[in-house]
Amino acid sequence: MSYQQALERYITATNSHDFNNVKEILHPQAVYWFSDKSCITLEEIGAYFNNAWNLIKEEVYSATDVRWLTVDEKSATCIYTYHYEGYHNGKFVSGSGRATNIFTVLNNEWKLIHEHLSS
Repeated sequence: MSYQQALERYITATNSHDFNNVKEILHPQAVYWFSDKSCITLEEIGAYFNNAWNLIKEEVYSATDVRWLTVDEKSATCIYTYHYEGYHNGKFVSGSGRATNIFTVLNNEWKLIHEHLSS
């Protein structure tokens, strides 16, 4: 799997709304910086994802304008515009923001070690 496929797999896992699928792509020391909170353990990251999925029902997450800033045999960093849409309290909502993802190789697999989202 390439680093580009790792990003695609991550987005697909996110849209499954099952954190076990997301966790498969995450590095054990992953750190997330959200607009309102930093998560430094897989448990904290999972709780944040599950809360978001409970808040925005049927959420669809996507990435556009993906730019790979650095790539070598052990790491890859990309920036992109993220988009989400779904239903909050029965009303359709959507939005977007900026994202930075850093992938690293662990046991010959690309894993997401950092995500920084800002709205």
